[in-house]
Amino acid sequence: MDEKARILQLRDELHRHNHLYYVENQPEISDKEFDDLMRELMELEARHPEMFDANSPSQRVGSDLNNDFEQVEHRYPMLSLANTYNRADVQAFYERVSNGLGGEPFDICCELKYDGLSISLTYEEGQLVRAVTRGDGVKGDDVTANVKTIRSIPLRLTGHYLPSFEIRGEILMPWSSFESLNAERARCEQPLFANPRNAASGTLKSKNSAVVAQRRLDAYFYYLLGDKLPGNSHLDNMSEARNWGFKVSDAMRRVHNVDELFEFIDYWDRERSQLPVATDGIVLKVDSLSQQQRLGYTAKTPRWAIAYKFQAERACTRLNNVIYQVGRTGAVTPVAEMEPVLLAGTMVKRASLHNQDIMEQLDLHIGDQVYVEKAGEIIPQIVGVNLDERPMLLGDRVSFIKRCPECGTPLVRYPGEAASYCPNDVDCPPQLKGRIEHFISRDAMNIDSLGPETVDEYFEKGLIHDAADLYRLRVEDLSGAWGTKIKSARKIVESIDRSRQVPFECSLYALGIRFVGKVVAKLLARHFSTLDALMQAGTEELMSVDGVGEIIAGSIRTYFSDPRNLDLVARLREAGVCFEMTSSSEPTSDLLVGQSIVISGVFEKHSRDEYKHIIEQHGGKNSSSISSKTSFILAGSNMGPAKLEKARSLGVRIVSEDEFLAMLS
Repeated sequence: MDEKARILQLRDELHRHNHLYYVENQPEISDKEFDDLMRELMELEARHPEMFDANSPSQRVGSDLNNDFEQVEHRYPMLSLANTYNRADVQAFYERVSNGLGGEPFDICCELKYDGLSISLTYEEGQLVRAVTRGDGVKGDDVTANVKTIRSIPLRLTGHYLPSFEIRGEILMPWSSFESLNAERARCEQPLFANPRNAASGTLKSKNSAVVAQRRLDAYFYYLLGDKLPGNSHLDNMSEARNWGFKVSDAMRRVHNVDELFEFIDYWDRERSQLPVATDGIVLKVDSLSQQQRLGYTAKTPRWAIAYKFQAERACTRLNNVIYQVGRTGAVTPVAEMEPVLLAGTMVKRASLHNQDIMEQLDLHIGDQVYVEKAGEIIPQIVGVNLDERPMLLGDRVSFIKRCPECGTPLVRYPGEAASYCPNDVDCPPQLKGRIEHFISRDAMNIDSLGPETVDEYFEKGLIHDAADLYRLRVEDLSGAWGTKIKSARKIVESIDRSRQVPFECSLYALGIRFVGKVVAKLLARHFSTLDALMQAGTEELMSVDGVGEIIAGSIRTYFSDPRNLDLVARLREAGVCFEMTSSSEPTSDLLVGQSIVISGVFEKHSRDEYKHIIEQHGGKNSSSISSKTSFILAGSNMGPAKLEKARSLGVRIVSEDEFLAMLS
């Protein structure tokens, strides 16, 4: 391929990856691979100026514009930074700055590069008036309503702030929120977010600010803009911004030479795994604003700053096999089985291949040496093949299956979906068992005496075929031929019997309606009060509920139009399952109104979930993390030492189980 043809090919490829990253929030390649392609394109374009194109990916910042939001022009353009992955480039940047300043002394401000969504906030007279995404660097989406739900972003400032200014920062999803969100999506068999950055971006672009609030986003700020700033030092200005109420990283450090700069990089390359949010590198900025102004900009990036990006930890190992897992909605997921390899501190022997398209792009063969990374440092995934190590005698090429591995039914792909599905939801065993396992789970009916192995055993014996069959089980059915398991059988039957008392929001979630997670189930239960009202609701009425869009509404309507589901609901009703809000579902007092409470430790008198319910019943709010806004910690035994230390440092009150119950009596 000649160089001109390669330029056209690279432009098409980078446009596609820009769209996947900024619009779809589903990147297929790593940042380094993207930067390598961009560097190749820019080098080829430099050799062929006659191929100039104003719309080339090299001429603009990648766009995350969303037409569902009003687009606003930035007062100051939001440019991207040049990226580097090696020390030589950092040294070269330092020398370019020195030469650009004519040998004049300068300091560098080193700061963490947070892996989130860039945001620009405008404040007037101490009030937040606008929040705009980076977009294409010239204009972005106005997401003010969503940003106002992020508790770490001040709506009103304190101290001696500027009358008018912009502040730039990064919207982030903490690891704890990311893990909870993906666990919830897994339960609903929705596609998992690859990393916290994509999760934060997808959340901030939600049309419903209530969804944004539920996902507990965070924000760190890193640059101040305005006509009359507090001083000439970038670091000092950010310290002032911290005094106004902004979350500014304590890790920012001013260094005086390149050795101190590399010390900062080395330290955070080791320690970043301890942070509560994702970071992917270090940003280096000339500290003096007047020196920044003298150094100026290229067409795309500032000359006074650069981003050094950490290498994702990667391992290479042998691909032994690819298996296919069928979930409760019929989604079929390919999973690679590999020779065990140490990656990011854990032994990994399985890795996700996500779907058919990604698997086929990799062109895998059994016996290949494959590269494995942890997406977002959590989910192992195969990112490439070491072609230099490919054996001369190739193993079989891995092709996606055409039939369900469990029941043999031909697979289907629905419009707009990347996953392949087994449509046989009547007889496919993993789907039937998966729905029962979901039904008994803690957040659903909380039948804690049963587990996947027991469900599998009862299913294979023909004792249960769906969730309603659980309520027909008798002690004698489960106690064994000679009554050897009578104690455990009684425990199981009693646990099933107790599940009749779980609140409506839990029994609704237990039905396993696609896309209806526990948060949406709670919103629906509180809005409609009874299952009958929900079943009769039209699409428009469903979409009037916070957090319910067209897809969820359509899924609910589809579920209740299926006679088999109606029969299941009728049999569950007959068994005594609660499908309406009761007086116990309503708040019983306002004793905890306005209080944010963190639960930690092991309890004797109630479970953690029961305490969460009690807190809500008395008007309080459950929180998963400790902050200066935490009212108190409800502490059982074995409270985590990190939480205890943080509580002490912030002066947060610790309340014992007995003290808490006494507060409510």
